Amino acid sequence: MSQATKRKHVVKEVLEDYVTPTENQQIVKIIGSRGNNLHEAVSAQNDTFLVSMPTKFRKNIWIKRGDYVIVDPIEEGEKVKAEINFILYKDHIQFLQKQQLWPEGFSEEKSQDLTSKKQEKETKLEEEDEMKEEGSDSEDDESDLFVNTNRCNFQYSESEEEDSEEEEEEGEEQRTENRS
Repeated sequence: MSQATKRKHVVKEVLEDYVTPTENQQIVKIIGSRGNNLHEAVSAQNDTFLVSMPTKFRKNIWIKRGDYVIVDPIEEGEKVKAEINFILYKDHIQFLQKQQLWPEGFSEEKSQDLTSKKQEKETKLEEEDEMKEEGSDSEDDESDLFVNTNRCNFQYSESEEEDSEEEEEEGEEQRTENRS
């Protein structure tokens, strides 16, 4: 099987199949990458350990901090205690919650995240209302623009008088250079 065909089947399997964990498997949350296809994970009981990514997922499926995965335990492992069997996305998580197979430790975490997001949205809406009441135009407000910290900050002026004065000064400098 070619590499492209293999990748296609792996991606299709991860996105379309709905898997439930067996008795020896467990659902864990990825809390960081340790390199060399190892990821640090935390279980619903707050046990932290390393999990390895099998070769079928490498360079095909990417996981990041905060993702949930189903893992198979490795008995002989001292540091690496499990291997990733399946990567869970939003649809998979909702399916597991409907089946009541989702760990309670992660359910509490989800509800806390949702309440904090709701509070953030409410504060943003309040700030927007205040801005509208003040009468400031959102078109002129550039505070939400991305600022590249790797570049020098330049102050640009929009007055036409300064531009014409600068052009005259540059013209005089060029004339003096041409004379000498």
